[in-house]
Amino acid sequence: MFETAQSPANGAACERLILGVESSCDETGLALIALPKFGAPRLLSHALHSQIDMHQAYGGVVPELASRDHIRRVVPLARQVLSESGRLMSDVDVIAYTRGPGLAGALLVGAGVACALGAALGKPLLGVHHLEGHLLSPFLSEDPPEFPFVALLVSGGHTQLMRVDGVGRYELLGETVDDAAGEAFDKSAKLMGLPYPGGPHLAKLAMQGRPDVFDLPRPMLHSGNLDFSFAGLKTAVRTHLVRQGLLDQPALLVEQSTQALLADLAAATQAAIVEVLIKKSLAALKVTGLKRVVVAGGVGANKLLREQLDQACARRGIRVHYPELHLCTDNGAMIALAAAMRIQAGRATLSMEPTFDVKPRWDLSTL
Repeated sequence: MFETAQSPANGAACERLILGVESSCDETGLALIALPKFGAPRLLSHALHSQIDMHQAYGGVVPELASRDHIRRVVPLARQVLSESGRLMSDVDVIAYTRGPGLAGALLVGAGVACALGAALGKPLLGVHHLEGHLLSPFLSEDPPEFPFVALLVSGGHTQLMRVDGVGRYELLGETVDDAAGEAFDKSAKLMGLPYPGGPHLAKLAMQGRPDVFDLPRPMLHSGNLDFSFAGLKTAVRTHLVRQGLLDQPALLVEQSTQALLADLAAATQAAIVEVLIKKSLAALKVTGLKRVVVAGGVGANKLLREQLDQACARRGIRVHYPELHLCTDNGAMIALAAAMRIQAGRATLSMEPTFDVKPRWDLSTL
């Protein structure tokens, strides 16, 4: 199944190699991480295939199509990371895969491949929590954080604030009670007639608009706790489109005369989401007394969020850490890294028994 390559002469005698497999939604990611006996894990290679083009025609992810595409992509991507790292499949010491949360069928593809490789090679398996991968991904950046810190997780359907005291030591501080920030971006973008995935398109359109033209709500901004709510923001966007006679009017949405109005609405939407995320994060830092924050997940790539959070934290003497931009989306590197850090911290339960026990719903705070 896999082509052979020249194995390093003396390279990995004191290292463990972890192969990471990510298949929780609409990206197939494979990566190889080297875990030295002493020192930090390092990324040897990673490869990623996005299904965006395939799902665009449907305006969102189609689970069955996502699962089938993972099946097609995972082996070629595994070959690619092995070739780029100059390693053999037999060199791999641990096979890590996303156990959850995510789409059940998509998760089963990754779990099935990992279990098959583990059984064939006699290598142990480690199921990884998808959000733990995001949370720890900044440790692969040029400016890695140190424990403890507050983590703002803004990934897909998740918006959470966590206190992180170490690997596997997570305390939930607050989370969304309905739509997550990413969903607010995507659903608002869809109402505006923007293509899938809507979040990046809305952020791009917002650069041409003025955020003060539309008065949009900041749900739960003054709730007295660290929870979030973004469903009301999406409803407000819909209301403004109804007032302008633009809701469900695709022909009008693409007209040049409409673009300035949509740009203003996009800018207002983005500003509302970013303000809530920043103020809740600052509140979490105040509650915990910590001086370090990590932002992880797809929304963490948002330019406005980074700029305004950097400014707010600089004024307060707080350090901010992000993953590298190419590691903000779902990827195999974060799964391999999470496995490596768990092994290094002595908090990994490796298994030689193949299992397909995936967890489409899985609370990070239960780890």
